[in-house]
Amino acid sequence: MVYTQSEILQKEVYLFERLDSANREAMKHLKAICFLRPTKENVECLIQELRRPKYSIYFIYFSNVISKSDVKSLAEADEQEVVAEVQEFYGDYIAVNPHVFSLNLLGCCQGRNWDPAQLSRTTQGLTALLLSLKKCPMIRYQLSSEAAKRLAECVKQVITKEYELFDFRRTEVPPLLLILDRSDDAITPLLNQWTYQAMVHELLGINNNRIDLSRVPGISKDLREVVLSAENDEFYANNMYLNFAEIGSNIKNLMEDFQRRKPKEQQKLESIADMKAFVENYPQFKKMSGTVSKHVTVVGELSRLVGERNLLEVSEVEQELACQNDHSSALQ
Repeated sequence: MVYTQSEILQKEVYLFERLDSANREAMKHLKAICFLRPTKENVECLIQELRRPKYSIYFIYFSNVISKSDVKSLAEADEQEVVAEVQEFYGDYIAVNPHVFSLNLLGCCQGRNWDPAQLSRTTQGLTALLLSLKKCPMIRYQLSSEAAKRLAECVKQVITKEYELFDFRRTEVPPLLLILDRSDDAITPLLNQWTYQAMVHELLGINNNRIDLSRVPGISKDLREVVLSAENDEFYANNMYLNFAEIGSNIKNLMEDFQRRKPKEQQKLESIADMKAFVENYPQFKKMSGTVSKHVTVVGELSRLVGERNLLEVSEVEQELACQNDHSSALQ
C-alpha cells in the first residue's frame, strides 16, 4: 500500500522478514529497520529479538505512541546495546488514496455499541492520523449517535493525555474532526455505484489496492490478480472518480495511444542510435502494455457483470425509490 518491494530495493533494502518468523538466520553484517505497531504482542516479539539479536544494529520505528513502560522493557532487553534509534513514526493507518484512509476493520460495533477492541483500534488510527497531519482538531460528533459520542470522547482523552505531542501551532481557523454515524443513512450504501473505483470495489472487491480476477472467465495467468493504485497508475488516478460511461471512451483513447506508441514489428535496428532508442523506450512501452491489459480486463469484467445482473435496470428502480415519494411505478 505504501511502497512496492521494487521501490524499497532502490533504497538498498534487500531482505524483508517478519519479527515473528521462526526460521530466520543470524546476519550480523546487516543492519535492521523494524517498523511495527506498538501492540503488546509486537513489543514482546521485539524484546525476544533484542535478547538474541540477529543483526548488528537495530533502528526501531513505531507507527503510534508507545508507552514509557514498554520503552523501558525494550531497554532492559537490549543487553548487547544493538539498538541505535527508537522513534515514533505516526502511520498507524492505511492510506488508500490521497484523501482516503482505512483501518481495515470489519464489524466494529455490536448492535449499536462499540466492540471494545475495535473502539481502541479506531481511536489509535484516528490519533495517529492527526499526529501525522500535525493537527489538533476541534471535535464534533453526531449527537444522536452513542457510538459517535464514545469515539469522540476516546480521541479527546488521548489528545489530553498526550498534550505535548498535539502542541501544534495554532491556526486562525482550527481544524475540525467530524464524527458521523454511517448507520443513520441506510439508503446510500444500498445504491449501486457508477464511478470506476466504487464499481470495482462493489462488484469485484478491492483489498489493499489488489483485485482478485481469478474467477473472470478465460482470464490469463498474469491477470489473475492486479493492483489498482493511483500512486503508480496514471490512468487509474485520472479516471477513478469518473462515471462508467466515460471510462469506456477513455479506455478507447488509451488503446489508440498504445497502438500509436507500439513498436512496429518490422522496425529495423540498423544503428547504435536505433538500438539505444529502442532500449530506452521499451520499459515505458512494457509498462503501458501492462496498464492497457489491466484496465481493459477490469472494465470488460465490470461490463459483463452489469449485463449479467441487469444493474442498469436495477439502478433505475433504486433511484426512483430513493428520490421519489411516489413508489407506485416501482411496484409491478
